[in-house]
Amino acid sequence: MIWKCKDKTIEYGKKVLLMGIVNVTPDSFSDGGDYFAPEDAVRCAVQMEKDGADIIDIGAQSTRPGHTPVSAEEEWNRLEPVLKALKDEISLPVSVDTYYPYVAEKALEMGADIINDVSGVVSPDMAQIVCKTGCGWIIMHNGAGTPAEIKRFFEKSAKICKNLGINQNQICFDMGIGFGKDYNENMALLANVKEYKIDGYPLLLATSRKRVIGRGSSQENPKERIYGNIAADTAAVLGGVDIIRLHNIKNEKQGVLMAQNLKGFVRL
Repeated sequence: MIWKCKDKTIEYGKKVLLMGIVNVTPDSFSDGGDYFAPEDAVRCAVQMEKDGADIIDIGAQSTRPGHTPVSAEEEWNRLEPVLKALKDEISLPVSVDTYYPYVAEKALEMGADIINDVSGVVSPDMAQIVCKTGCGWIIMHNGAGTPAEIKRFFEKSAKICKNLGINQNQICFDMGIGFGKDYNENMALLANVKEYKIDGYPLLLATSRKRVIGRGSSQENPKERIYGNIAADTAAVLGGVDIIRLHNIKNEKQGVLMAQNLKGFVRL
């Protein structure tokens, strides 16, 4: 199965893909400031490619609960030097985490391949950019929801995209773990991927270091939630998730690979 992202073709389904997180922010919930300097962000992305990442996802605005939004201009000022420097440093597809059409358009011109949009809305303005550039578009569910409600959102979003002229192969869905959902809703989504995964569309899991992992594993420190993350990843992989967004590629890829191999032995 193919996910088309501008001139890059990402094959999914045969193996679970790993998306490495690079936060170019001073206030991210788990690593705020670690990679805020452009040179540190680039070094992190290069190392993630060496560690086995398949995609690099760069975000320049924290979306943690209670965050203070930054303007589109400020977000772009943080992203531009990183994207410019990455052009000659990595060969992986690059995703930019933004819900601003202004930032998305500039990032795609600078070489990004994917827009990771957490708005929870199929914006006509963003859709126009996606249609024009042929980029990949991650559409995330934002707000409370059961597996059945998430499935309805995905189906409705797919129909809207089709009506707006966007190729089905450009779309990826994300269930939105931690975005407006309580602990029980998050856990139900992690445990029941099969109930809302839509055929023909890759499904992204983005739960790395989040509060649901902290509560479920009784680990307060976000950077120490590796094992809790691996357990959540395993449940999601067995359910059929295609891409996992991670802070720690080097260590957590072991859990993802093991889960993927176990999946081949599950008796349906």
